[in-house]
Amino acid sequence: MSDSTDAAARRLPYLPISFFAVVMGLAGLTIAWEKAQHIFGVDLHINLWLAGITAGVFVTLAAIYAFKLVLHGSAVLGELRHPVKLNFFPTISISLLLLSIAFLPIDAAISRPLWMAGAALHLAFTLYVVNVWIHHEHFEVHHMNPAWFIPAVGNVLVPVAGVPLGFTDVSWFFFSVGMLFWGVLLTIIFYRILFHNPIDERLMPTLFILIAPPAVGFIAYTRLTGELDTLARVLYFSGLFLTLLLFTQAPRFAKLKFFLSWWAYSFPLAAISIASMLMFELSGIPAYRWLGAGLLLVLTAIVSMLLVRTTIAVARHRICVPGH
Repeated sequence: MSDSTDAAARRLPYLPISFFAVVMGLAGLTIAWEKAQHIFGVDLHINLWLAGITAGVFVTLAAIYAFKLVLHGSAVLGELRHPVKLNFFPTISISLLLLSIAFLPIDAAISRPLWMAGAALHLAFTLYVVNVWIHHEHFEVHHMNPAWFIPAVGNVLVPVAGVPLGFTDVSWFFFSVGMLFWGVLLTIIFYRILFHNPIDERLMPTLFILIAPPAVGFIAYTRLTGELDTLARVLYFSGLFLTLLLFTQAPRFAKLKFFLSWWAYSFPLAAISIASMLMFELSGIPAYRWLGAGLLLVLTAIVSMLLVRTTIAVARHRICVPGH
């Protein structure tokens, strides 16, 4: 065994489940560029490339994490019992759902099995995580952070591909579950932010996750109803306000040390970018198209930066080490 292979084997137990947030960010970027090409009436011939790269990253991470499960099952069990890391396991099922959305305009025959696997797995993760929440013995207020949205509120993604694939009632089920927990968790998280110690620096980027539920909820709801009604507007403008709120805190985020949690910037920005472009389609107001395009450019720059920073961190052994 070479030195590099031996080093990789030693780091395998510390591969964080949160690494799948990379797939979410890349998938969000892929879907946003697909939407932008549609509303601007151009074809840059990048859809298959972006979707293929995202799928490749997912398969690679899934294979490596499978090795971790087989060789270091106790480490995986430790993450499942961790009050924060637990909430990142559904990033696996969300990645499958996002890949199904990304492949939908390319080939529905690829999208359908991805959607079915993602929806089934996400339901299983949701039931497991909520059961852990209910019967916990070690959670405290400081464990709460926006990453807690991922397991339950991630359900709102299901209708985006579910409705076009013909699973309307199933999509309504998942959407309802996601909206139910969005209201509950949003209240708890703001209570934690306002009345307890600040969120740990490492988890500060997860504040961007606040954008995702209303933004994705808007996309899913309009897919379910086919119209821009009052609730749709409330969802979109809630997401837009949270985006503006977090953008005003950019200097604070710029001072943070790089952690893998920085990938939390990516998918929520993709969601509000796509939502803005969809708002243009539904309302016909040009300002939303340009807002969505502007957010897409910001998203593209951020994802490019994240790819570089993550690659450097992995090369310098700053990720997949004890304590991360």
